[in-house]
Amino acid sequence: MAGPSRRTFLGTGLLLAGCCMPHARFASAEPAETEALPVKEIAKGIFAFTGAPEMMSTANEGEICNIGFIIGNEGVAAIDSGGSAAEGRRLVAAIRAKTDKPIRYLINTHMHPDHIFGNSAFEGTGAVIVGHHNLRRALANRGDYYLQSYRAILGPELMSSIRIIPPAITVAGEQELDLGNRKVTLRAWKPAHTDNDLSVFDQQTRILFTGDLCFTQHIPTIDGSLLGWIRQLKDLREIHAELAVPGHGTVPAPWPQALDDESRYFDALARDIRMALADGRSMKDANRTAAQSERDKWHLFNQYNERNATAAYAELEWE
Repeated sequence: MAGPSRRTFLGTGLLLAGCCMPHARFASAEPAETEALPVKEIAKGIFAFTGAPEMMSTANEGEICNIGFIIGNEGVAAIDSGGSAAEGRRLVAAIRAKTDKPIRYLINTHMHPDHIFGNSAFEGTGAVIVGHHNLRRALANRGDYYLQSYRAILGPELMSSIRIIPPAITVAGEQELDLGNRKVTLRAWKPAHTDNDLSVFDQQTRILFTGDLCFTQHIPTIDGSLLGWIRQLKDLREIHAELAVPGHGTVPAPWPQALDDESRYFDALARDIRMALADGRSMKDANRTAAQSERDKWHLFNQYNERNATAAYAELEWE
């Protein structure tokens, strides 16, 4: 990654240091009993849930992205909390079904509701929320909008227990979390899917949780920078992972081959938008035709491709 890298070793002692914001560190208590999220063990001590390739809804309770957890000798790190507090509670129940070790960390890979709306379910677990150094600002800017706009999507019952909770620990460059004879590397990325993307790499099994830096099956969504994402694909490919848990799609996914489809999509989108700009076509016209060669290759193409084209047009017209 370009620029200076900062590496900090965070062990269980950090939890006793009193450095965390009160609203982002949860007091210790056992969660209420609930049905466990169906997770599968993809490597020793690493469990993941595969979200549905759908839009968030009341019916699916926001369970549309891939989330999971890593168990060390002394504690657990959860990676994302899901798209509702209901899903978050099911994730906590899944962790409890596998281990009685304390949940030390909840790592939010980025700001989007399908990944962070379950955060409040971790109240009472003692978990500390960890995120990209831009995540606090992003949630401050968009949190109220998310809470208001998703009431119509998820319904008042599901939304009633959802809160926007910022990270207590933020990552710039790289940091390590020590779960007890198990070190996990967190890496903050430059603007790509969002401007607050964080990846999670388990050193023991070489499993990479990509967050939404990698999509398979579900069309990628651009809320950061198309060009930044394309540039960082090389850096992503150079991570020596055995397998990946993408933000959406197949779990586990081969690595780095999991990046191939989104790389092809980005190339098609950038090419078509550049052609439209060269021809003097309007954004509205370009949006209707950009990346149409990819239509049959992705779930939710109709829902997101024009949004991606809008973002790409606005970015590429300033090249």
